[in-house]
Amino acid sequence: MTDAVIVDAVRTPIGKGKPNGTLAGVHPVDLHAHALRSLVERTGVDPARIDDVISGAVGQIGEQSMNTARWAALAAGLPESVPAVTVDRQCGSSQQAVHFAAQGVIAGAYDVVIASGVESMSRVPMGSQVAGRDPFGPQVAARYPDGLVPQGISAELIAAKWGFTRAQLDEFSAQSHQRAAKAWADGKFAAEVAPLKAPGPDGTLREVTTDETVRPGTTTEVLAGLKPAFRADVWEQRFPQLAWQVTAGNSSPINDGAAALLITSAEAAAALGLKPRARIHSFAVAGDDPLLMLTGIIPATNKVLAKAGLKVSDIDAFEVNEAFASVVLAWQHETGADLAKVNVNGGAIALGHPLGGSGARLATTLLSVLEQTGGRYGLQTMCEAGGLANATIIERLD
Repeated sequence: MTDAVIVDAVRTPIGKGKPNGTLAGVHPVDLHAHALRSLVERTGVDPARIDDVISGAVGQIGEQSMNTARWAALAAGLPESVPAVTVDRQCGSSQQAVHFAAQGVIAGAYDVVIASGVESMSRVPMGSQVAGRDPFGPQVAARYPDGLVPQGISAELIAAKWGFTRAQLDEFSAQSHQRAAKAWADGKFAAEVAPLKAPGPDGTLREVTTDETVRPGTTTEVLAGLKPAFRADVWEQRFPQLAWQVTAGNSSPINDGAAALLITSAEAAAALGLKPRARIHSFAVAGDDPLLMLTGIIPATNKVLAKAGLKVSDIDAFEVNEAFASVVLAWQHETGADLAKVNVNGGAIALGHPLGGSGARLATTLLSVLEQTGGRYGLQTMCEAGGLANATIIERLD
């Protein structure tokens, strides 16, 4: 069977997804194009050899609509002959793009493909694509007559089910900021981040080089002063067991960012003189309770480990998306993973979570971590709306 290998991976810095964020002045097509262009330049691949660009985006409306991947590919200067497609598996969209790219290579449909993702939450606010309408329909409503809930309530339900305290959530979150700040200070992100120029509020171009939402001074004491973010009468009446511990500080922020990976067959890499950094060892997707919503990473992790014939102790580095601290802690409790190996350079609580771009960002960072630590196997997993999750295992190549 043909191996799907990762030749290289790159991401943009991550900005606050607010009107005053460092990347708010950049159209999402151009933000995405920067990642694509940087990847092609870094690898030296002939862009005419690219069989497809598979990209993730969640808010596929407005400036991220009309198959945004196609416009990003053209904005990046790729030949008009290179096709592109945009996929939506919610927060796992660009991780799914990696899966689709790998599947295409393994099946022989592709030799060279880019998997990427983007989200500009400053310009396409979260949930815009719903447009005030019901996305579920009457049959889903009949199946879940009490109604589904926002992700923040799911995070509260998870904290209650696993018995996590506010102190545990805040301690985990403070550590994410501390790890991210140290990683930036130690140059751990230098190889994966492609700085870009972006207009500031006054229109003047400025170079953006770092992730905007990392707060080096974050402590558990600071986080303890924040109020619950999702408490409301309607939810208190429905879920009296909740202690209301989820805050803006132990949740991921709203962000802008993009990332891209060049994936090829091992044979194509050799023929083109490209040196692969890793191979995509195994991948899996899973579904779980859409009310808890964010726990799908537990069965997805178990599923991908079983497919790979590996144990959790065989994994040298984990990238688990920090949508909420309670999600990662529940995953760790159920899988037994060593938290010392999880998000060692910080996670989404600090670095940010640009929805459709996060899967590719996590893959890019995981590749860096394996090379920095000398690890062999890395596992990435991402919770997704609807009770879904992706999980991927990559193997570093010397």
